[in-house]
Amino acid sequence: MRLPHQLLCALTGMAVALAAQAQSPAVPSAPPATAAASSPAASAAWTAAEVRRVDRAAGKVTLRHEAIANLDMPPMTMVFRVTETAMLEVLAAGDRVRFTADKIRGEYTVTQIEKASP
Repeated sequence: MRLPHQLLCALTGMAVALAAQAQSPAVPSAPPATAAASSPAASAAWTAAEVRRVDRAAGKVTLRHEAIANLDMPPMTMVFRVTETAMLEVLAAGDRVRFTADKIRGEYTVTQIEKASP
């Protein structure tokens, strides 16, 4: 089957334009539609926990937590890094908290934390 000359020219022109756009660093690309869904804030649900230990110098907190759905993690006690050490300033062992966590650069990390309502 032969393609009409006009259709062949149109397809060739589109292919050249797409190839040029892919190679051009000056053309900004839009973020993928799933970017928001994969961000820590969008994918992480709040989880209840009890603070067991706070290590401000290391930027870590030990939490006895409920299941963390977005990490497919059962309830346990474990050490988390925090995204900002300022989060640790208001925490003490024994505090009831709720938090969000995600795996960032291969480490389980608390992205948000706040004291739970009594």
